[in-house]
Amino acid sequence: MLTNKQRDLLILINEQLIKKGVPPSFDEMKDALNLKSKSGIHRLITALEERGFIRRLANRARAIEILKLPKSDSSKGFQPRLIEGNPNAIPSGTTYSENINSLEIPVMGRIAAGTPIEAISHTSHNVAVPGTMLNSSGKHYALEVKGDSMIEAGINDGDVVVIHEQQQANTGDIVVALIEGQEATLKKLRKKGGSIALEAANPLYETRVYRDEQVKIQGRLVGLIRSY
Repeated sequence: MLTNKQRDLLILINEQLIKKGVPPSFDEMKDALNLKSKSGIHRLITALEERGFIRRLANRARAIEILKLPKSDSSKGFQPRLIEGNPNAIPSGTTYSENINSLEIPVMGRIAAGTPIEAISHTSHNVAVPGTMLNSSGKHYALEVKGDSMIEAGINDGDVVVIHEQQQANTGDIVVALIEGQEATLKKLRKKGGSIALEAANPLYETRVYRDEQVKIQGRLVGLIRSY
């Protein structure tokens, strides 16, 4: 049995995992639940973990996996968005419908979660991901993350991110951004008039602001694969 606040937080985390592939930050949780401090969020997270609804991943910043939802929300088609262990196998403890198959998508090299690196250019190999992680329309590809600028978004160096190929994105989305046709980076998108801000999720990195024509969106984050 969950309290209203516990249930609201669980639903918030689940919805953002489905939409963005990563859980909300503690600040975002606090604001969404109208709490005065993050200590209240810590208590709610602990309660959800003790009741078996979520699992926090050790030594991983902002990495939360939802294990189950309250029965009243089970009809929404929830599937975990974080795939652990061997990317080509469904991890133990994760349940998928029998009619959901893994699909292979191309891994297009590395993406910088830090200083921008050379633009994506070719396929290195393929990786299998659950069909539930992919949007029903459009193309998808995967990238290996290099750097720690998105660590507070639960994205770590060495992770593989699953990207939905698209040229438009909304403020708050985590995107693959091509800068001046030469360098690619994984950052949170902020639109400000005629400019675009690419925000890190690590206080050690500054936000970079570009003119709109300097940045081309190449895709939006929809999932994450992690190997140990």
